[in-house]
Amino acid sequence: MSDSIIQEVRNIREQHAASLGYDLDRIYADLKARQEKHATEGWVIVPPPSSLPPEPNLALQRTRFARR
Repeated sequence: MSDSIIQEVRNIREQHAASLGYDLDRIYADLKARQEKHATEGWVIVPPPSSLPPEPNLALQRTRFARR
């Protein structure tokens, strides 16, 4: 993809990882610290969904849309 916003996000992620030596533990700790700081400043942190949407019933779709 050549979307400029996506490229900008990738560049920021790359710079952040490089600043922490590409150490996943340090990256995670830094992101959690930033999240806690933002929460204390009043930012609303939206949690990820608790479950994934149900899988489609492919057998039903094959039956329903089959050529007759």
